[in-house]
Amino acid sequence: MSFIVVIPARYQSTRLPGKPLLDIAGKPMLQHVVERAQQSKADAVYVATDDERIKDACQSINVNVVMTCSAHQSGTDRIEEVSRLLELDDDDIIVNVQGDEPMLPPEVINQVAEDLARHSQAQLCTLYEEMSSIDDIMNPNAVKVVMDNAGFALYFSRAPIPYPRGREKDIKPEDYKRHVGIYGYRVKVLHDFVSWPRNALEESEQLEQLRALANHACIHVQKACAQIPAGVDTQQDLDAIRALLAD
Repeated sequence: MSFIVVIPARYQSTRLPGKPLLDIAGKPMLQHVVERAQQSKADAVYVATDDERIKDACQSINVNVVMTCSAHQSGTDRIEEVSRLLELDDDDIIVNVQGDEPMLPPEVINQVAEDLARHSQAQLCTLYEEMSSIDDIMNPNAVKVVMDNAGFALYFSRAPIPYPRGREKDIKPEDYKRHVGIYGYRVKVLHDFVSWPRNALEESEQLEQLRALANHACIHVQKACAQIPAGVDTQQDLDAIRALLAD
């Protein structure tokens, strides 16, 4: 099996400006992410950015960097441009690793690539974790996923799905699956994805994977083989990661 990792990295962040280059234990956060990806079985790891500061930081530590268009609306758009610039084949596999997950276990990167390679009918693969509390289930920032009997995604939602009609008091967290935002793609679906218009489901939930489902793309979902620590979205998240890695 052959695959590459692409890490989209934007300098601008509403809550944490310059997030990819913020220091964690003496290294930019992005470097931690790259090093995790390099510990996977990927043939190569690339950072995709539109910012010269990120490019310079990558080059200073000998990391492959691809400069992409500044007009992209999502990391998926940026990854699709990388696939064209690298002239990848339609059946090649790319794993999208978020640039704000400095604790991502390398084994889950391998997992999504291997799962996609095993399921020829899938265009994308992603992961879930079991939920641990009622608060998580009700939290709109924790995206839930439901699958068919073969493990293919039926729907993703910020709402608690499936809804236990008539037995709301008997909700069990372990019956709910929290989507983990790491994806393996076949390159062909990336080309298709950027040509599809946003649809009502995506607009409503603000979840771009619903664009793929609405266009009949098959997304296979597996339980993550390792616990995935939270990424860095806020100053509180950053402080927690800094404290953890300082020990």
